[in-house]
Amino acid sequence: QVQLVESGGGLVQPGGSLRLSCAASGRLFSIYAMGWDRQVPGKQRELVATITSTAITNYADSVKGRFTIYRDNAKNTVYLEMNSLQPEDTAVYYCKMGSTWYGDFGSWGQGTQVTVSS
Repeated sequence: QVQLVESGGGLVQPGGSLRLSCAASGRLFSIYAMGWDRQVPGKQRELVATITSTAITNYADSVKGRFTIYRDNAKNTVYLEMNSLQPEDTAVYYCKMGSTWYGDFGSWGQGTQVTVSS
């Protein structure tokens, strides 16, 4: 059974940075795609970024150039480096794991809150 545990969320001022981490267990991490979604209460969950097992990345237009997703297969961990954070980035961020090397996401973590406010 897949377990995904996020960490690194918190309160940050506009223009600041945070790095989210997601530790995975229960499945051979290196051969599956990973990603991050986010959700604001009352709104649909939206894609933030994904990374395939071959490190091909994809980003939502709203975060391109500010966020970076990367993975450390030796640590079974995927990261989301977030820079130039803005109040509209405030959300609960969820880590996700795919069932193929490129996607087919079906497992999510419990989420970590990111709040961008002065």
